[in-house]
Amino acid sequence: MRHLLILGGPTSAGKTAAAVALADEWSPRIISADAMQVYRRMDIGTGKLSSDLLDRYPHAGIDVRDPHEDFNAVDFAELADQEIAAAEEQDRPVVVVGGTGLYFRSLLKGFVEAPSGDSDFRAELEALENPHEELARVDPVLAERLHPNDRVRILRGLEVHRLTGRPLSLLHAEHAPTPRHAAICLELDRPDLDERIDARVHEMMEEGYLLEVRRLREEGYHPGHTKPMRSLGYRHLSDHLDGLIDLAEAVRRTQRATRKFARRQRKMVRHVGGFESVLATDLSKIRDAAVAAWGEAPAKPSLDG
Repeated sequence: MRHLLILGGPTSAGKTAAAVALADEWSPRIISADAMQVYRRMDIGTGKLSSDLLDRYPHAGIDVRDPHEDFNAVDFAELADQEIAAAEEQDRPVVVVGGTGLYFRSLLKGFVEAPSGDSDFRAELEALENPHEELARVDPVLAERLHPNDRVRILRGLEVHRLTGRPLSLLHAEHAPTPRHAAICLELDRPDLDERIDARVHEMMEEGYLLEVRRLREEGYHPGHTKPMRSLGYRHLSDHLDGLIDLAEAVRRTQRATRKFARRQRKMVRHVGGFESVLATDLSKIRDAAVAAWGEAPAKPSLDG
């Protein structure tokens, strides 16, 4: 039986380049496990491949929602399950590539069954002045994993704690389901990641990142009421467009936030468990993992005769 090959790890490590290299040999179905690339018209800031490359190497899980629409880990698992089933019918391998640890958890392990509160209860939590600080008090392990701006997951952690009296992180630790899919999992990283991130932000600016943010704002998407616009550079470039900071400071803050984000991605992927650490530049080892997951690549048709 074929295994999934999962290429996880922090942003800018080179995960997509590795997946594309494998695609040229095995022609797998590619599933994106990136929580930001699901949004249409958020292209440069999320690091999507160009439209030409996406035409050549289609990725499921890219451009499936508008920025105001919800897409969560359950949605991802359902999408991935459908893609995996379709790949099995076509006798094609599957590679999952991205950096969203919660997506990997949902795909491989499913979710902890925990109660949900009512709207009045949620409104009470929404009114908290500093929900991340409250979460750090009752569930420091979960608070360490979550960014202070990740209100959805922070409030969910508080909700579960109040309803059960137990930290959600502990419920996750006790959750030991039968694996949903057989998979070989690699965590791709590189020692020069901070420098690559800083350089990549400058490249994104040259590609029109600021214009992308301006156009999204013209469509009515603002950090105050659209969650994706609160992420990384979208938030900082919006601050610049609002006259709160100059452009150089917006770029600097984007670089700093992205470096911190990469460190959180490492923690989340490692928390899922089962990932082997591999240098993203070690294409030989990545290819060996593909052979272990899928078997040898099919021979290319000969051009002779």
